Amino acid sequence: MPTFSVFLLPTGIFLGLTALSAALQPTPVCTGLGCDDYLGSGKVMDECGVCGGSNTTCRLISGVFKHSWTKVGYHKIVEIPEGATKINVTEMVKSRNYLALRSRSGRFIINGNWAIDRPGEYEGGGAMFTYRRPNEIRSTAGESFVGEGPTNEILDVYMIFQQPNPGVHYEYLLPSEQPVVPQQPNHGAEGNQAGYDHHSNTQQERFHPAGGGREPPRLPDNHVPAAQPATRGREYNWRPGGSTECSASCGKGFRHSIFHCVSRLNQGQVSDALCDRSSRPTPQEEACNLEPCPAFWDIGEWSECSKTCGLGMQHRQVLCRQIYANRTLNVHTSHCRHLERPEISSTCQMKICSEWQTRSEWTACSVPCGLGQRSREVRCVSNVGDFVPDDECNMNLRPVDVENCDMGTCAKSWFYTEWSSRCSADCGMGARTRGVLCLTNQVSGLPLEGCGGERPADAQVCNNGLCENRIEWFTGPWSQCSAECGAGSQQRSVVCLMKSDGGFAVMPPYECSSLDRPLGQQSCKLKACGAKWYHTDWSACSKACERGFRVREVRCLSGDAQPSEDCDERRRPAGREDCNPEPCLPSIDENCRDKYFNCNVVVQARLCVYDYYKTTCCSSCSRGAHRQSVRHGRR
Repeated sequence: MPTFSVFLLPTGIFLGLTALSAALQPTPVCTGLGCDDYLGSGKVMDECGVCGGSNTTCRLISGVFKHSWTKVGYHKIVEIPEGATKINVTEMVKSRNYLALRSRSGRFIINGNWAIDRPGEYEGGGAMFTYRRPNEIRSTAGESFVGEGPTNEILDVYMIFQQPNPGVHYEYLLPSEQPVVPQQPNHGAEGNQAGYDHHSNTQQERFHPAGGGREPPRLPDNHVPAAQPATRGREYNWRPGGSTECSASCGKGFRHSIFHCVSRLNQGQVSDALCDRSSRPTPQEEACNLEPCPAFWDIGEWSECSKTCGLGMQHRQVLCRQIYANRTLNVHTSHCRHLERPEISSTCQMKICSEWQTRSEWTACSVPCGLGQRSREVRCVSNVGDFVPDDECNMNLRPVDVENCDMGTCAKSWFYTEWSSRCSADCGMGARTRGVLCLTNQVSGLPLEGCGGERPADAQVCNNGLCENRIEWFTGPWSQCSAECGAGSQQRSVVCLMKSDGGFAVMPPYECSSLDRPLGQQSCKLKACGAKWYHTDWSACSKACERGFRVREVRCLSGDAQPSEDCDERRRPAGREDCNPEPCLPSIDENCRDKYFNCNVVVQARLCVYDYYKTTCCSSCSRGAHRQSVRHGRR
């Protein structure tokens, strides 16, 4: 009995079948749904295409191509060897790229010469391929082509590159005895052969025969299986039996010669398994139905609707095409003039747009009289009755949900408080006050103008009797704070006054000594200071003359004296400046005089380095040394 093993491919799980080595016997031929051999017993075809086989005569080659390019156009991605079966090449995610298939003879089978073929059946390389391109609007699956095989030549798979490659999965079966040569195209420095994913950088063979992964032992060529009669080759031979039907009804197809296995005795047809396969003649190919096929309108998929709701537009590509030699070619539209041209634009509607609905009546006006406001509830409702965000409705059509309302002229009256209980003066003449406002007779809290009648008085005279002579400290207003920000101080005048009916008199401060003297100064702080520049005093000059320099430290500190980076660099105080630019003057030594009249010769001869001449020509040597130091300093 065959055994089953499951192994993981890059795009999913593929079921591989392995079995014990099959008995060496004539290979049956599959016909219809089963297999028909010379013994007359029905068998099933295995994955390798062998009737009654055990999946041990072939290997699965698979991989994922992930490389992308920078140049738009055709790029080769993999080769399909001769003899391959069960071919499947699939784009892993839908993209604007296309797959193309080309034979080694130079003929494109699918999507050649920048002409994108419509999905369907295409023949090439001795095999029929089914090209699929999922719906461009509703599907996210990529395009693909599959073929049963076997191929009779090497086929090249290309990608028409237009955007980053989402990955292409490919797989096919090969006979076990056929060597596998790595089929990766050379992409140079750009590709670096890094576009393949097989858990390594080369193609891998998926071959799992029962017995540990080795190929079944091959018998010598002269070995004859016990179940095969030694005289079979002389009893049966191949005989021509006509040809296949033409592969195309028009536009150049092909047909191939057919050979049947017959008995030499009565020329009757028998199972092909009874003839020697190695002596079977090679089928001959012949062109047929060479007349061109009628031109037709090739209709592309509709684009997405231009609007997500409501009436929009969608477009599609319509090309006049003609099939010849199994290739679909673009031709001039005059070839299709006998056909009605399909529409390239159409209206579309994904769903009914949401609409505005008024969900409540107007509320009462916000005021009993005068101008106020009223409101109502307005919601955006979908076509199924759900509340949805406002941006799903047309904001230009939104009904007003707030408006002004006029409740007519308000009645106005003077309103006033009770008189204050205290007189403004403890003795003598003073005044009492009250508040007076013109308001509506409805409580609105807003002062209004235009009340009728005379305005009620807001002050009246009061008298608490004659004042006795009384001494008190009187204070003036506080001065402004001495600092715009941070800690400062402010002052006010404090004087000793005597109050009487005749007015006030200034008294000496000692007259009020029995009373607590109010403060004349207090600290103040208008606001917290931001970061400011602080600096120290200048250091001493580096030189007493001839231009020295002095320095000071500058820091940016916040209001709480912490280091900060918020100070304006443009206002940063200088941290260094020049000082003492005046020239240096030699000190005069009364005892430093020349004892000879020709001491200038001593200086010119540079003899001042000797103590004798330095003493006898002291004045000249000192002036020469000063001139030397000045010249060196200026350099």
